Amino acid sequence: MFQKLRVLVAFSLFAALLAGCANDDVIPGDPAAATQAHARLTLQSGDKLRINVYGEDKISGEYVIEPSGDVALPLAGAIKAAGKSPAELQRALTARLRSTSLIDPRVTVDVLSYRPFYILGEVQKPGDYPYVSGLNVLRAIAVAGGQTYRASDNTIIIQRAGEKQQKSYPLSADIPVYPGDLIRVPERYF
Repeated sequence: MFQKLRVLVAFSLFAALLAGCANDDVIPGDPAAATQAHARLTLQSGDKLRINVYGEDKISGEYVIEPSGDVALPLAGAIKAAGKSPAELQRALTARLRSTSLIDPRVTVDVLSYRPFYILGEVQKPGDYPYVSGLNVLRAIAVAGGQTYRASDNTIIIQRAGEKQQKSYPLSADIPVYPGDLIRVPERYF
């Protein structure tokens, strides 16, 4: 009995230690980090969606989330999409359409493309690039043609979408890129 209590206390201390080490990057196998990553992939203005309402060809189609954060569908009108996951938007659209003349609407929402990420600084081709799932900073730099000879070999600066602050990160494949991120490759100091 005493042995089980010691194991439980040790496990609790270990869990508290891990929780204290959490940051905003994805750590493989960490469910809390995966939840944070999922939250970053919520819909925002500029995302392109495919909305299908079964049996309703005039409503189904491709839609872009407007700068206001709304997506406007015939019969449903404008509905807030920004900040929601595709599943949450699907439920909201189903409820809205149910309140109209549709009796049992079957709605699916698929993301065709997220807003781009931006990269500047010491890369060969700075600019905006389409976001692809699983993107990390090393792949983002590769998409931009690679680093220049003046680029820092160990740091990267990222301003996450919706945040006002820039944060310095190690130049590593472990650092994910999210839609709308602004990535700056700084110049190295000799």
